[in-house]
Amino acid sequence: MMFIKNLIAEGEGQQLDFKYHISSASKIAKSLVAFANTDGGRLLIGVKDNGKIIGVESDEEIYMIQLAAESYCDPVVKIEVEDWKIDGKTVLEVYVPPSNEKPHYAKDETGKWLVYIRKADENLLANKVLIEVFKRKKEKKQTLIRYDKPEKLLLDYLQKNEKITFGQFCSFAKIPPRIAERVLVNLVSIGIIQIHITGKSNYFSLRNTAQRNSA
Repeated sequence: MMFIKNLIAEGEGQQLDFKYHISSASKIAKSLVAFANTDGGRLLIGVKDNGKIIGVESDEEIYMIQLAAESYCDPVVKIEVEDWKIDGKTVLEVYVPPSNEKPHYAKDETGKWLVYIRKADENLLANKVLIEVFKRKKEKKQTLIRYDKPEKLLLDYLQKNEKITFGQFCSFAKIPPRIAERVLVNLVSIGIIQIHITGKSNYFSLRNTAQRNSA
């Protein structure tokens, strides 16, 4: 019980999300894939965003969680569910380990399959470059780089500037999006550059030496 209370005291973050109830399988699937595609994490069901415990009806909520993981996530997201009694109320802990099967897609309310990642306390849409990087790692494809003009232009630019967006790269390199995507996927895959996904924009930057050595 103290374990859950301590988690609640920490507040929502990179590996922790609160849900006061589950209104739909598609909404919970979004959180499940975001955790699976990033660092893993825990969902606490029956807890409001401000940390107040309101409790849930465990049987119904567990059914919705399992439905979300198995039918609204592709591939299926592995989960572990445990119920806790805290001050006479039931809180469900849903643990999602980081996955080796990413990208995981979540089915939204319109039937569209989308990829999400976790960033701080938000679930954000992954861009095409990150999705392709995930696929390449999953398939364990070897990345062969041709150091042509687009690669040179990009790396020279990032030596002088902190970041660049996808659109900026296409524009100043005068290349179509499909070539820009290929270049970015290659350089991210081998750890030369990194993707930054925020709630407002996506951009790319050089990895520093320590980051490249640990990639």
